[in-house]
Amino acid sequence: MRFAHDTEVGLNAAAELVNTATGSGTGTELLPDPPALAAFLDAWGFTGDRAGDAAELAGVHALRAELAEMWDADTEGVVAVVNRLLRDGQAQPQLVRHDDWGWHVHATEPHAPVPHRMAVEAAMAVADLVRAEELDRLGRCEAEGCGAALVDLTKNRSRRFCDASCANRTHAAAYRARRAAG
Repeated sequence: MRFAHDTEVGLNAAAELVNTATGSGTGTELLPDPPALAAFLDAWGFTGDRAGDAAELAGVHALRAELAEMWDADTEGVVAVVNRLLRDGQAQPQLVRHDDWGWHVHATEPHAPVPHRMAVEAAMAVADLVRAEELDRLGRCEAEGCGAALVDLTKNRSRRFCDASCANRTHAAAYRARRAAG
């Protein structure tokens, strides 16, 4: 199934945000300070006002923990998180067009706090998965010791690893095990 561009970006940005936490396969905090958050926001094309301070970073760190819940919950649990994020973020969906993007949905005002905008973007994207009965697109990396959040947008639902390094490491270990056994 193919999703709207803003849905796919929202899902992937949410997974990447979850994976910035210590223990999400990296062992290192990947959003340690406001400049790192600014770089993350730029990389994912988040528009609107930014405070660029420690309070904004703390809000994003709190959001990250809430988003991580969706990768480990059943449908009812995911729906509860999505509804809470939409409600707390005061979602008001509207069509917008900016930069290189065509028409897409923003559900917050550009001056809303960054954590609210990020929460609502992720919640709107996951809501599309729920409505399409495609929540199995949210997964965890199968590489030993990783467990990073991932979004499987492949046609045949075959994504098992968060990135090529986890896939290569797993496949190399399996090859070595087969060689040792035979």
